[in-house]
Amino acid sequence: MTNWRDTGFSTRAIHAGQDPDPRTGAVVPPVHQTSTFAQQAVGEHGGWDYARGGNPTRDALQEALAALESAPHGVAFSSGMAACDAVLRTLAPGDHVLLADDVYGGTYRQLERVHGAWGLGFDPVDLSDLDGVAAAWRPATRLVWVETPTNPLMSVFDIAALAELARERGALVVVDNTFATPYLQQPLALGADVVVHSTTKYLGGHSDVVGGAVLVRDDALAERVAFLANAVGGVPGPWDVWLTLRGLKTLAVRMRAHCDNARAVVDALVGHPAVRRVRYPGLPDHPGHAVAARQMRDFGGMVSFDLADEPSALRACGRFRVFTLAESLGGVESLVEHPARMTHQSVAGSLLEVPGTLVRLSVGIEDPDDLVADIHHALA
Repeated sequence: MTNWRDTGFSTRAIHAGQDPDPRTGAVVPPVHQTSTFAQQAVGEHGGWDYARGGNPTRDALQEALAALESAPHGVAFSSGMAACDAVLRTLAPGDHVLLADDVYGGTYRQLERVHGAWGLGFDPVDLSDLDGVAAAWRPATRLVWVETPTNPLMSVFDIAALAELARERGALVVVDNTFATPYLQQPLALGADVVVHSTTKYLGGHSDVVGGAVLVRDDALAERVAFLANAVGGVPGPWDVWLTLRGLKTLAVRMRAHCDNARAVVDALVGHPAVRRVRYPGLPDHPGHAVAARQMRDFGGMVSFDLADEPSALRACGRFRVFTLAESLGGVESLVEHPARMTHQSVAGSLLEVPGTLVRLSVGIEDPDDLVADIHHALA
């Protein structure tokens, strides 16, 4: 078996965990669609006994994801929220979490309505203000939850600086790397302890599968996360895993196309008379531009912008023809949504409420001229 971790990113995406099947020679790993595995004798088996605890196809994905994030350990989950839940379950009632004050609404909802009720304390804070983070720190703070760029306001936070601050205080840093992907950003190399993904998005890349993943540096913590995956049962089925593996193979080329198309879309938005603000880390006037340029390979395929008022934003969302009005992101097709009434409705009325003027774009890999023409049509 080749040590694919010593190879380049695209080579790892295609080969890590995906050696030809030793029995048949199949170049593509098979889908092990089974709930249980035959044992040679009581307690003696080939590494798998029951599919909730493990599956060869899932093992292949976990190895591939760990290789891409340069992580010693990877655990696959049935969704991104199941992955987040497992990480938060490694804490105990009375522990405290600091998280971005514009974190993804689903993450905030889980903390507020699930783990908060269980006894986990948390406070949203501006993670770009290190003094503010230090001031919000409590003796019980055990974890800093970083999302960068954030969904949907596109804030950028300095992973290395936050990791150093947390390490000095004996806490862990978790980075939701869904928007950036391991192709654009390597949080563990920047000092983070854990990376989470919604593999539904760019890693799967084709809007046909739901999944999540946790990549972990520490052996004991990885063992705990794997235990929770099995004990709680939020694991992916083999077909979903296989689809995600298929998507990983083209991640690098897709991300380059997403980034190129996003720049074309941003050029069309900047200076447009209907647009009040464009939120994109690649713009020099973005507050996090310098940090993004330092810790990311490129600036990603996500773009948000503000119009004059909410009715204008709603009208624009309904006028796109190439961009599909839908939730989710990271697929090959371009999507548009109104976060305040769609993906982030759960945080309405909270500190994390999203402005109704905001429109979020997931820029796909279609012909950029068609995307730009669609922008002008929607905003006419």
